[in-house]
Amino acid sequence: MTDLSADFKALANYRPTHKVRFVTAASLFDGHDAAINIMRRILQSMGAEVIHLGHNRSVDEVVTAALQEDAQGIAISSYQGGHVEYFKYMVDLLKSRGGAHIQVFGGGGGVIVPSEIKALMDYGVTRIYSPQDGQRMGLAGMIGEMVMRCDHDLTQYAPTTVEAIQGHTEKSWRALAQLITGLENEVAAGEAKAALSKPFKALAKDIQALAATKKIPVLGITGTGGAGKSSLTDELIRRLRLDQNDALRVAVISIDPSRRKSGGALLGDRIRMNAIGPWGKVGSDTDMRSNSGSDPTLPAPQSGAAARVFMRSLATRDFGSEISAALPDVIAACKVAGFDLIIVETSGIGQGDAAIVPLVDVPMYVMTPEFGAASQ
Repeated sequence: MTDLSADFKALANYRPTHKVRFVTAASLFDGHDAAINIMRRILQSMGAEVIHLGHNRSVDEVVTAALQEDAQGIAISSYQGGHVEYFKYMVDLLKSRGGAHIQVFGGGGGVIVPSEIKALMDYGVTRIYSPQDGQRMGLAGMIGEMVMRCDHDLTQYAPTTVEAIQGHTEKSWRALAQLITGLENEVAAGEAKAALSKPFKALAKDIQALAATKKIPVLGITGTGGAGKSSLTDELIRRLRLDQNDALRVAVISIDPSRRKSGGALLGDRIRMNAIGPWGKVGSDTDMRSNSGSDPTLPAPQSGAAARVFMRSLATRDFGSEISAALPDVIAACKVAGFDLIIVETSGIGQGDAAIVPLVDVPMYVMTPEFGAASQ
């Protein structure tokens, strides 16, 4: 067993002072997800909120998730041989879309050789971990270093005007994501824990007042854990987009529970959302479906197409309920941003929980077949 130095042992025991969010995934054309699954579990145990995308994820999918989720870091495992192009494109895309401060970490066992590690880190990747790093630092030491590097408050990036989140441009959606982070840090983490400026506090009040004048439907989906809430949400979005010829813009707010002991969370609903990306038009030149078995009614993802679905994951943190304490403010912000429909999916609940009901126009309860007594 490797005898770790005191520095690496300290990293293994590191716990963040701010709420740290990571997007984790295995790269495109890569089905090797065992390593990234281990990494994201250690991240959670150290107190990080992890938006896990699973395997076979493109750079655009990862970057879009990181921007909408307003993560401090991205962690990618890549064993497919195309890592140089993959990581460089990720750095370029983050810079061009307003996420230059998001740190990128990666690893690929012996597939990424030392010369490539140096070239990628010189290009802007924060850190590529080698097998030798694993021997010296240990798994927990590597993860601890990632968390330490990302342990900073993102509230400073939150917008200070209502106009910043209105409209449906890349810039306005990025501002909305940063505003939601500010709302979470102020409310969900406990009043006055985040050093928000007076203009931002005034902005939050203005948003609530303006949202009260908006007539935008809010659908709340709740139910027991594992009943299929995320899959149902994805299917509803898919059918809505097809039925309305992809004319509507939808905001999805997904909530998952925080761990009581570590404060970490697995925000894993994006892994089931297959209908939230930009589409081409069925039958058009941009319809490039080629995957065997794909739904012939579902347009293929289109590079550069306008996004129609904004998704943000929230952790319950210390609220002690199936929703986040920041949820009312987040719903208000999405209304002011001008979405046509807002869908809120809660974490799993028991029979007595219904915190979502007063916050939405239509609550929907999802349950497993044969659940409960027939008399109920």
